[in-house]
This record gives sequence, C-alpha cells and structure tokens, in this order.
Amino acid sequence: MERGIQELVGRVMIDPDFLDELVRAPDTVLAAYRLSPEERETILQAIDRLGHTPDSRQTRAFQTALVKRWAT
Repeated sequence: MERGIQELVGRVMIDPDFLDELVRAPDTVLAAYRLSPEERETILQAIDRLGHTPDSRQTRAFQTALVKRWAT
C-alpha cells in the first residue's frame, strides 16, 4: 500500500516526533510517500515556515499552511 498526502498529514497531526523528523530530514521522510510535485513543494514550504514558529504551535502551523495552500 502506498502512502500519500492524507497519511502524511494525519501522522503529523498525531505524532509530534514524526513532525520533528520531517523538519530535520524532509527528503528522507518524503521519500516514503507518494506525492505529486505540487504536494511535495507545499509540504516543503510549510516546513520552511515552521522555522519561526514555537515548538508548541508547530503542528497547528503546519496544518494551517497546508489548508491555506489547498483552499486557494
């Protein structure tokens, strides 16, 4: 079974260690998911924005960045 964007986002929402790993090594983590080029770029942009976000708010900030990207 291939893992896609829904599984990745869902895991970020419930597993703070996974989000930390995604921020530290995005290429390695994203390699395990089947993502379109647009999805991958959106994820990388959301990760980039987390650099200025307190740890306690990173999961919510990541989710918000993705929702804003796909809602527009």
